Amino acid sequence: MHDDYVIETQALSKRYGRKLALDHLDLKIPRGRIHAVVGANGAGKSTLFRILLGFLPPTAGSARILGRDSQRLTPEDRGRIGFVNEEHTLPTWMRVNAVTAMHRRQYPRWNEDAFQQVLGHYHVLPEQKIAQLSRGERAGFNLALALAQGPELLVLDEPTLGLDVVAKRAFLESLMYSNAADACTVIYCSHQMEEIERVADNLVILERGRLMHMSAPDEFCARVTHWVADIPFKGPDPSLVPGLLQLQRLDGLHHYLVLDQDDDFAEFLRASGARSVQSMPVSLDRAVNGFLAKNHAAPTA
Repeated sequence: MHDDYVIETQALSKRYGRKLALDHLDLKIPRGRIHAVVGANGAGKSTLFRILLGFLPPTAGSARILGRDSQRLTPEDRGRIGFVNEEHTLPTWMRVNAVTAMHRRQYPRWNEDAFQQVLGHYHVLPEQKIAQLSRGERAGFNLALALAQGPELLVLDEPTLGLDVVAKRAFLESLMYSNAADACTVIYCSHQMEEIERVADNLVILERGRLMHMSAPDEFCARVTHWVADIPFKGPDPSLVPGLLQLQRLDGLHHYLVLDQDDDFAEFLRASGARSVQSMPVSLDRAVNGFLAKNHAAPTA
């Protein structure tokens, strides 16, 4: 059933000259909850959403959003999708109340309670011009507008980029405590892992235009472990270390970040000459960055 998924791609590819931005991407994101989409720069996130929102045609394959072909979206379809990006672009010469009135007219499912609930987290006055708002206030106003339109799907593309700590907290709290956000599916694209750790129910990792992993964030964290070994010699050849994501040598100790290794890994280290072995859990930030850097695993001084 197409309606079970808010996003569904099959062998989706996008080529810019010799560069393949999306590489036969098969992705299904189920309806409901908050889904975080992460990846290094160039992973294909922006290209994916430009295709899904109908701004860009694919080179090959198909993409559906809310059960519709992304290349055939109607104005009514677009009204079901809220979108907030890092730019928070609004007409700077208009006043807050004029922009709000314009959106009220545009969206028949306008939810005034949702609008006021989100905007209540910010000191935004109706008579202020958009140009007078801080970047954080513009972000909050944008979120309020997007949620008030009553979307089935809310896409947040790096919404807190460039915001200070206070503005980031206000944005996340206004999202998390909004009843309107509970009623829709949220796609959250960000490089800020502490935000994702706080809000996301599902983690989607893209790399070089392909889906590399999808699970709950805590499940992914549980797969990655940091081991510290006191090895008086050079240590095992990195190419022989099972599940190796990253290796560092610090203060005479070997630090291994590994994927899907249990207590047998301790035995491997002892067999490699380790005098002592210790393991510890890692943050989502460390786990994701290590996973994305696995193709570059090499000892560093």
